Amino acid sequence: MPLTIAAWNVNSILARLPTALEVLKAIDADVVCLQELKCEDGRFPRLEIEDLGYGVETHGQKTYNGVAILSRYRIEEVARGVPGFEDVQSRYIEAVIAAPEGPVRVASLYAPNGNPVGTEKFTYKLAFMEALTAHAQARLALEEPFVIAGDYNVIPRDEDCHDPRVWMGDALYQPESRAAYRRLENLGFADAYMQADGRTHQYTFWDYQAGAWPKDHGIRIDHLLMSPQAADRLQGVEIFRKARGLEKPSDHVPIIGRFR
Repeated sequence: MPLTIAAWNVNSILARLPTALEVLKAIDADVVCLQELKCEDGRFPRLEIEDLGYGVETHGQKTYNGVAILSRYRIEEVARGVPGFEDVQSRYIEAVIAAPEGPVRVASLYAPNGNPVGTEKFTYKLAFMEALTAHAQARLALEEPFVIAGDYNVIPRDEDCHDPRVWMGDALYQPESRAAYRRLENLGFADAYMQADGRTHQYTFWDYQAGAWPKDHGIRIDHLLMSPQAADRLQGVEIFRKARGLEKPSDHVPIIGRFR
């Protein structure tokens, strides 16, 4: 039985609940890692999500941030926050999914934006990525399928944005941000999109401003990074672009990995 794992920055689950439910039904993924819930755990629309057949684990926060893991299979060993990184912001949740073909470890990640460059926000972004890398390296020692799914707020290649000149001064494009992403890859994590597709100018985010969506002025910042054991099982990847054209959409769309 194949296992599908999706990452999606929903940009406020409560403000976009009807659209979110429509998208979740359409992608029909076994595991969905949500980011930017923008609500506390007690306000998460658990009943509506459970009605779709999902178990739910959240790590919420009022107004900002917030991550969740939804799963059609039993969720075990839930941990919230990046170990060793003291952080009041809810940006990371990890769990083991009791999938039919064997357990899979999954994390939902919402990495800091980091703007403006040259401020403590950029320093925080790099510190978060450093702590994530240390944790990911420790997890690799377990030699198990592990997928870190979410909004990394990093544009890995020039070809992952419509025009690099537009992003030159942005934290998502800085050499330090890209180097932090590459360090994860250098540990042994593979970018699912690059492994299964790799085409240029395929995006997961389009800003609400300046007609970015109709002009297809987007960026690829939502990623599935896979341990070698997960990468060996990858069969394909889909970016669900249709979600961006719905009524009251998120500015991100889901990216979905299909595993054997």
